[in-house]
Amino acid sequence: MHRKVIAPSVLAASLLLVIPASAASSVQGAPGIGDPYYPASGNSGYDVSHYDLRLQYQPNTDLLEGTATLLTTAKQDLSRFNLDFGLKVSEIRVNGAKAKFATSGNHELEVTPAQPLQKDKPATVVVKYAGKPSEFKIDGWSAWQRTPDGGVAAQEPDSAVWWFPSNDHPLDKATFDISVNVPDGTQAISNGVLQSQSSRLGWTRYNWRSNKPQATYLATLAIGKFDVTTDKTASGLPILNAYSKDLGDNAGAARASVERTGEVAEWLEGVFGPYPFNALGGYVPNVPSSFALETQTRPFYSPKQFSNGANVSVVVHELAHQWYGDSVSVDGWKDIWLNEGFARYSQWLWSEKEGEGTAQELADWAYRLRPAEDPFWQVKPGDPGPDNQFHGAVYDRGAIALQALRNEIGDEKFFQILKGWPTERAYGNAKVGDFVRYAEKVSNKPLAQLFETWLYTPGKPAFAPPAAPAPGAASPTTRSLKAPAAQPVEPKSWKKIAATDSIHER
Repeated sequence: MHRKVIAPSVLAASLLLVIPASAASSVQGAPGIGDPYYPASGNSGYDVSHYDLRLQYQPNTDLLEGTATLLTTAKQDLSRFNLDFGLKVSEIRVNGAKAKFATSGNHELEVTPAQPLQKDKPATVVVKYAGKPSEFKIDGWSAWQRTPDGGVAAQEPDSAVWWFPSNDHPLDKATFDISVNVPDGTQAISNGVLQSQSSRLGWTRYNWRSNKPQATYLATLAIGKFDVTTDKTASGLPILNAYSKDLGDNAGAARASVERTGEVAEWLEGVFGPYPFNALGGYVPNVPSSFALETQTRPFYSPKQFSNGANVSVVVHELAHQWYGDSVSVDGWKDIWLNEGFARYSQWLWSEKEGEGTAQELADWAYRLRPAEDPFWQVKPGDPGPDNQFHGAVYDRGAIALQALRNEIGDEKFFQILKGWPTERAYGNAKVGDFVRYAEKVSNKPLAQLFETWLYTPGKPAFAPPAAPAPGAASPTTRSLKAPAAQPVEPKSWKKIAATDSIHER
């Protein structure tokens, strides 16, 4: 939702570093996991199962010092492997022995261990480093946002390279322990559950744990002075929200929105199934950006999301991603519709629940709003290209595609699919084609042409009205099915939903 961090042209240049196909059996891992949108993102040859980050941050100077311990397993014998990272490294040890290292490209850290890594054998990699994240730039830009009292790491598709070394692609998910030492009076907010907090000699250490697989871009860190609220859901899930103390006029609206996190999550469980993680929450730091991001268990919200008043719709969007995007992550960045189309549709379902316009009415409005010659209809949500990865069409046309599916197969099968998919693929990765096959299996209908039309064919498709509901039929959203009017009326929720479009600001 989100700003593109690394320009494709820059990554294409980095791709020159990749080992030629003729050397595919080489014991040197390539500086790229194979994503065509971002060729230098991630790295080949190994998997990371856990990150242990022990950090210290000084807000006054923006100095971040860290020791990162990565638990890895080689997928092939490796004489060298790469990490994605941008700060200055002082030492690397692999299985306890000092390793040689060098940098290349924009964010490649090439590691040569004293002894090659053996296929299928666990290996421990320890990286010691320090630097000022805001001073590390790619194409003149930093993903680290400075605040008046600290700093924030939250971006998509990349933010990890600014604060910890990693295999930076959603295909390599891992659990996280993040321990941060900050001056007394300052707080550190991150993902998961706050395990402990202790003070010593003017510093306070916060220890956070995420115990389910998490993509690196979904790891977040916010350091500053916050008002923190805590609560629990009806099932006992801990909720922690944090707000910068200097949000000004946006403070009230931010709280009025984010404090409904528990309510929204409980409702989403009725649509998508059990919440997949061990914690809930959100945070609103004092940053100048406009976007929001589904950082796992604790979404990030820019204050500007609430500049026009409370907007629960953006909370719905980011929490929907906990199922669609965080638990079930993209296989490659071309599959972004599996994240954004569903999160946008969840906003439409919330509108149904609130009686502010059905998903059908919102789909009709979004469809009629743009004429056939609008460039909007040339973007293919199923493979939008890196320049259009967060285009509005991925969201709105992507959501209309889901309404077209709903109309085709009926509510019973449609909501069975919405709830079954996050269970089927929990904590894993998926391609758009995987979802199409799953929908066909559950509905027992051929759907390839429907998805081809809506996700892969440029131009404005025909949009058929829904069939009449079966007598007595009901959906989890108390939806009212009716054919679209000749001249659709703008749904009451449209402006609220449209106000969240900056969540995908680029």
